[in-house]
Amino acid sequence: MFDRLSSLVIALTLVVIAAIFATLADGDPLAIAIMVIAGFAAAATVYSALPAPLPDAQGAGVPLADAPAISLLRHPDFAHWVDQEKEPLLGTADNIVTIANDAAIRLLGRHIVGADVRTAIRHPAATDWLSRIGNIPLETVNLIDFPRPGQRWTMRIAALSGSEHIIFLSDRSAIDAADRMRSDFVANASHELRTPLAAILGYVETLQDMNGETDAGIRHRFLSIIEREARRMQQLVIDLLSISRVEADRFRRPTTPVDLAAIVRTTIAQLRDSEQARAKDVVAKLGDGPQPMLGDEAQLGQLAHNIISNAMKYGHAGTPVTVELVREGRRARLSVNDEGDGIAPDHLPRLTERFYRVDEARSRSVGGTGLGLAIVKHISERHQGQLDIVSEVGKGTRVSVTFPLRTEG
Repeated sequence: MFDRLSSLVIALTLVVIAAIFATLADGDPLAIAIMVIAGFAAAATVYSALPAPLPDAQGAGVPLADAPAISLLRHPDFAHWVDQEKEPLLGTADNIVTIANDAAIRLLGRHIVGADVRTAIRHPAATDWLSRIGNIPLETVNLIDFPRPGQRWTMRIAALSGSEHIIFLSDRSAIDAADRMRSDFVANASHELRTPLAAILGYVETLQDMNGETDAGIRHRFLSIIEREARRMQQLVIDLLSISRVEADRFRRPTTPVDLAAIVRTTIAQLRDSEQARAKDVVAKLGDGPQPMLGDEAQLGQLAHNIISNAMKYGHAGTPVTVELVREGRRARLSVNDEGDGIAPDHLPRLTERFYRVDEARSRSVGGTGLGLAIVKHISERHQGQLDIVSEVGKGTRVSVTFPLRTEG
């Protein structure tokens, strides 16, 4: 790129050449004078149009390439960006924390600004890694049990000019918890499937070894056990598929108008027509009017079925299982009461966990899979419902769900 002086020299040279050609052409002095004046005017125009040289960094002729680097950490736009970051972020110069966003201060404390970063992040892995900055690759470091036991954070660093760095901290505790839940779910599902499968295979092998020598009574008893365990396995597979579908839909709010009262009536009618021993113990108090809401009819039917079935399984035989549906302002409450043994308070918070059972032996004997209330919880959450479980040992349990009703217009 030419500077101003170079451009001026070129313009003057062109003027002289033009004047020479004008002289050789006809030698007219007036033409020569006009050509010279036009040339100088063109040169002045070119000169004035060229950009002025950039000022030096110190205002004293220092070339731009030799100007000292501007600190990114001290730039106001950088500070503005840092304040908008939701995860903890630190800026350091010579290992001293010069800037920290609100998330970092909440995590580590306000005292970290101005402190040595190796003491600000109090974790052995962080201290060791930060003490070797510049001598090791800039890789991500796991901070196990940081800042509290059972949590995990990751730390990574970005190098700036000079001795400045940006340190990013990310919370991975929720990801780890989800991974553990997924692993536990697979392990529990495998265990639940293996138990009835082992019983089925055992009795089938026993029948095969008898080669028809056993009497009809024993054969019938064995086949009844095989059928029971097969149905238990079938119900477990159905529940596993159900909870998988509900979880897949949990972020999609239902948009179909339904009548909750009609759904509950249909569910009760199906249970009364079934072969369950306590089908006639169900007492319905649903009122006469509809309970309009936006929902998934199949899922709401499953929710009602699971709650009522649980009350039938765990309530005492011959006692009522009361199903009540009432309107409470802009919400509808579905509640089911049983008169069973009740549940101790320390078990209540875990009742909606997958495969959690208060009494495993009794749950298996009545055909429970340990997924019923987990499915109820997920369906309730998808429909913006609120699940509530109240129980008193020796008196019974009340499970209720409230749903928002659909507003007209």
